[in-house]
Amino acid sequence: MHFQRLFIFFFTSVATGLAAAFLALTLWPELFSPPPATIVAPSTRENSLGWADAVALAEPSVVNIYTSKITRREGKPLFDNPRVQRYFGDPRGKPRLRRENSLGSGVVVDRNGYILTNHHVVKDADDIFIGADGQAQVPARVVGTDPDTDLAVIQAAGKDLLPADLGHSSQLRVGDVALAIGNPFGVGKTVTQGIISATGRHELGLATFEDFIQTDAAINQGNSGGALINTRGEVIGINTAIISSSGGSHGIGFAIPIDLAKQVMEQIIEHGRVIRGWIGASGQSLSPALARSLNLPEDTHGVLISGVLEDGPADQAGILPGDILISINGEPVNSAQAVMNQIATASPGTGMQLTILRDGQTLPVQLMVSERPRNVD
Repeated sequence: MHFQRLFIFFFTSVATGLAAAFLALTLWPELFSPPPATIVAPSTRENSLGWADAVALAEPSVVNIYTSKITRREGKPLFDNPRVQRYFGDPRGKPRLRRENSLGSGVVVDRNGYILTNHHVVKDADDIFIGADGQAQVPARVVGTDPDTDLAVIQAAGKDLLPADLGHSSQLRVGDVALAIGNPFGVGKTVTQGIISATGRHELGLATFEDFIQTDAAINQGNSGGALINTRGEVIGINTAIISSSGGSHGIGFAIPIDLAKQVMEQIIEHGRVIRGWIGASGQSLSPALARSLNLPEDTHGVLISGVLEDGPADQAGILPGDILISINGEPVNSAQAVMNQIATASPGTGMQLTILRDGQTLPVQLMVSERPRNVD
């Protein structure tokens, strides 16, 4: 009897459950439908250019530059004793001619074979050759150089080269990824990766006009003139120099911003040189300590004129050493570097309204900008 009751209870429970399931399936079929598939959007990494893609875009536009020059070395005197020379003369060894070879890198900027590189890469070179991947070396000529920024433009002969995509260095931010492409130590085309460590570096003593990008991407000998690119494959700088005690990379490298390099390049191609404004004066930024030494308030901003070239534009306008330049065309000035850059970008013949501080009084000065001579300090 007990078993019969247990069987009836089990059978009734199962039947009730089946009936309830049938009723639920009939009235609410969506309860038993599989859940909709979740659509996962592709990652940002897959939607953007990877570093390998960026390198593939820029690398063919970076070329190796090989230079050589003939140097003449005088022989040393065989006899330094004047009495010996009296009888035997001053027999010196014959001058020896020696060929010195060096290497660097360059960036192709258009299909006419123009290549951007550093001035120091091609300086005093007697022969210049470029090498691109899978192609024989071909000769190149110097179109023009600009020692003030350490830039040069050369042109390859009979070479169908792929120009690089030039970016905008004004949009760089500290922390952006940067890739350096060049030919370090002659080992061949090499890519290194880092970030933008700083922008606007100056007063490093590397060039007259400095506005460097600092990067920790490894730059070594042979990288000079090569490309610093972003993750889109755009050239953002021309690799130029490193700070190193051993000659190898210590993670402090410098590149010339491509915006500045383009300005220099365009002038070299058009005029064969860079035309800059100049007033024939030198100065130094007015620091709080310097202001105190001149009996001025520490918060005085300006540039102390330390030298004036005779018969130069500043001299003709009546500017004297010891004057303090406080504004140009109504805009306050804060550093000697900024003043020099502002004057350099002015076209020769441009008039400038300066305000100077002399003996506690402000004086207006009108002068005419001249063309900056080459090799001027």
